[in-house]
Amino acid sequence: MGENHHHHDRVILHGMWMSAYAKKVELALKIKGIPFEYVEEDLRNKSPQLLEQNPIHKKVPMLLHNGRPIVESIVIVEYIDETWENLPRLLPEDAYQRARVRFWAKYIHQLSDTMKKAFISARGQNKNAAFSEFFVNLEMLEKETRVLYPMERPKISAQSLGLLDIALVATLGMYKAVEEVLGMKIIDQEKHPFIFSWVESLLELPLVRETLPPHEKVVSRLELIKQHGFNAGIQPP
Repeated sequence: MGENHHHHDRVILHGMWMSAYAKKVELALKIKGIPFEYVEEDLRNKSPQLLEQNPIHKKVPMLLHNGRPIVESIVIVEYIDETWENLPRLLPEDAYQRARVRFWAKYIHQLSDTMKKAFISARGQNKNAAFSEFFVNLEMLEKETRVLYPMERPKISAQSLGLLDIALVATLGMYKAVEEVLGMKIIDQEKHPFIFSWVESLLELPLVRETLPPHEKVVSRLELIKQHGFNAGIQPP
């Protein structure tokens, strides 16, 4: 099963520029060096392809591989890793390590939703109270990933990225915009030194920087959401 096996593949990713979930898949494709077409979805006016091929969730990301749809970001990333067997592998070979990575990828995935909820409720109440659950989860992540990845982890290259790196930077990679809009610390170097250095070293990679949306664009969209709630946030700028 050599590389040529995938020579005529048609890969299309339906995403949305600020979706952490869609960014995971975009990063996975780029890390594996897989050529793909990108379709930006307006979530208020979804494309017929999205509605037809993803009738259950009608959500992004959706990957079409030779016309066949795959949905759910973690499922898609695993599919990519199993279908294109070239390096870098996004999940470890060892079954136990794979299970641990899957567990934490899911945990980080949920952190995304917790942050979204916190951001919305920070409009109406004390910000620290709004973010309390998020901070508890972040503490847990800080403690546990230190064990999972001994301290050398922040020596990161685009060749060594795996599912956890992808999940982490897609979920937390825009944290500075959140900090700016809310005027509070989200990832504190004192409290979360490991996560802080891990995210920062990921953000230094050109591949990651060019995949995440520009800071100012995220800030202005978040300002809009802060004023009008999340539905405002999915309208095009």
